[in-house]
Amino acid sequence: MGAFDSLRIAGSGLGMHQTWLDALAHNIANVGTVRGTDQDAFQAQLVVAESRDDGGVRVREIALSDAEGRLTYQPDHPLADEEGYVRLPDMDMSDQMSELIMAQRGFQASAQVTKFAQDTYSTAVGIGR
Repeated sequence: MGAFDSLRIAGSGLGMHQTWLDALAHNIANVGTVRGTDQDAFQAQLVVAESRDDGGVRVREIALSDAEGRLTYQPDHPLADEEGYVRLPDMDMSDQMSELIMAQRGFQASAQVTKFAQDTYSTAVGIGR
């Protein structure tokens, strides 16, 4: 595998991990979004990745979590229905934070591979001078 192959594969990893990080940031920002029971809950973005034939990775789709969400009893909330329930997203902060750590580590690994491949290429160009 040459330096250009490494750059291409690591670049695809950077792109996929950046999309994952963006989706997680959106989810974390909305983890406490409250809606009335007559509305759909906030739907978390779920990044689905797949491998490419050339060894890289790509985002196949961004799926959405269940619009049903979860009903929570909060009778004092302004959006509560007659029975005192509101609709919250069906996700929790701990899961989102765990995924955030994985996405950050993947991004950092891809960035390190990119840097190593660039350094290798620069060294090879320097030898030819």
